[in-house]
Parts: sequence; C-alpha cells; structure tokens
Amino acid sequence: MKQGKRPTKRQKIEIKANGLNAENWLVERDTPSMMVIVHRFSGKPRTIRRGA
Repeated sequence: MKQGKRPTKRQKIEIKANGLNAENWLVERDTPSMMVIVHRFSGKPRTIRRGA
C-alpha cells in the first residue's frame, strides 16, 4: 500500500461531502473516477467514487 498524502482543499471538500472528517484521512490515490483515502490512525482504506 502506498503512503498517503495530505489532502488538498478540493479533496477535503469531497471527503467532507461523504460525511467524513477530512483531518483524519490521507489521500493514497486520486483519479478522475475515484479517490482512495486511508485513515490516518487505523490505516483502513476507503474508496470515494466520483461522477455519473
């Protein structure tokens, strides 16, 4: 698993829109169709889908 990076402002808005606290998540992968985030403390991944 890749190491997560701190989210940008746009990514924070998307994370908050999915009902999550953006301060607790790191961005592992960001593509036009999805964003994979990893919890800062537990390391559990979660996928946020975009579009359509």
